[in-house]
Amino acid sequence: MRNDHRQLLDRREVLKSSAAALGGSLLMGETIDAYPKGVNTNSRPSDLKITDLRVATIVKPGPSPCPLIRIDTNQGVSGLGEVRDGASPTYALFLKSRILGENPLQIDKIFRKIKQFGGHARQGGGVCAIEMALWDIAGKVYNAPVYAMVGGKFRDKIRIYADTEESKDPKIYAQRMKERKERMGLTWLKMDLGVEMVADTPGTVTNPSDLNQWQMNQLPHPFLAMEVTNKGIAMLEQYVAAVRDAVGMEVPLSMDHLGHLGVKSIIRLGKAYEKYNLSWMEDVIPWTYTDLLKQISEESPTPILTGEDIYLKEPFHVLCEKHAVSKIHPDLATSGGILETHKIGDMAEEYGVPMAMHFAGTPVCCMANVHCAAATQNFLALENHSLDVPWWSSMIQEGLNNPIVEHGWIDVPDRPGLGVTLNEDVVRQHLAPGTGYFEPTPQWDNERSWDRLWS
Repeated sequence: MRNDHRQLLDRREVLKSSAAALGGSLLMGETIDAYPKGVNTNSRPSDLKITDLRVATIVKPGPSPCPLIRIDTNQGVSGLGEVRDGASPTYALFLKSRILGENPLQIDKIFRKIKQFGGHARQGGGVCAIEMALWDIAGKVYNAPVYAMVGGKFRDKIRIYADTEESKDPKIYAQRMKERKERMGLTWLKMDLGVEMVADTPGTVTNPSDLNQWQMNQLPHPFLAMEVTNKGIAMLEQYVAAVRDAVGMEVPLSMDHLGHLGVKSIIRLGKAYEKYNLSWMEDVIPWTYTDLLKQISEESPTPILTGEDIYLKEPFHVLCEKHAVSKIHPDLATSGGILETHKIGDMAEEYGVPMAMHFAGTPVCCMANVHCAAATQNFLALENHSLDVPWWSSMIQEGLNNPIVEHGWIDVPDRPGLGVTLNEDVVRQHLAPGTGYFEPTPQWDNERSWDRLWS
């Protein structure tokens, strides 16, 4: 009897190491042929544990640091995530000790454990990067693309929109926009058009001269007392008119970076741009001023959009419930990651609010956005800030088209997880000076604090 029991145990160990079943182990007496061909037999999900979190920071032109993270497990399955562009990798590294030993498939549990350490704008980057990497691991273990695990997809291709290098000559600016449309095939365009484009001309902008640089950078828009004049509005309108003449009225056209203007100036600009049928004016004042945004939305015929700096669903709910904006614009690397952004979209849909998505990182974060966008019904378009970076698509070794963006669209991949495999050679060529390629981070293994939010 003892020998029979030992033989059964030995047989189970062989099966565990070579053909563990999805969601649990192979039962004694069953064969590998009894399991679906699509099951990943290289991992035992119930025994998965996080063993490491490592970083490789890419620098894109700008320069803009984009920290990639890799979460490793005890079964050789790793997941990739990305801290939001411009943020410190420390936002992810200091969470390492809080996720070591956790089963990475318990995505919601881990997210709830660490989400208190995120914040608006770049401060949510670490939480979001970890959440992305956990989904990547789950997809590889369950042999499914991420979009399938958050409800399935509504679309096979994701529409891209992008801004264009400015020019103070309206004709040149318009020609660049036309080239964006014709050469790259973009079906949604965006232009940055701030008051600095006309401020060199006397009589265009009212701006207190005693503001120092700190005040200009730190004070919210309503406290700068900056207003645009009728002359300034007329000059800005010339840019929009030239662009519309060049690209036509059919293609959606959005606007960003208007300047730190007062509420009344924004409303006046919204009225001046009405005839050009803009899709939105973006981040016109800080998103925290809900009532002021609602005032602008009610008085401006041009739609208002905001959201790239907002962390978690609750602030979006306030904006949507009060219809303070026409559209929302979360950045998945800030808003809470893939599932939270999907929830944000579903919530917004209940209030009749469409969702565009902000993105400015590497293909890793891009594909997290693509999966989320594919699975969210009220999605409009995804931003991309890297169309002019020649090596951007080459960061991915296999799994995606090259270029990733083709004629203004990205195909939704069907590969497991996020569907990307890094090209190590290309990534190493663009690492931030003095940094390594996913080097061990034992110095973050034992970081501790009293994290509980109640007594």
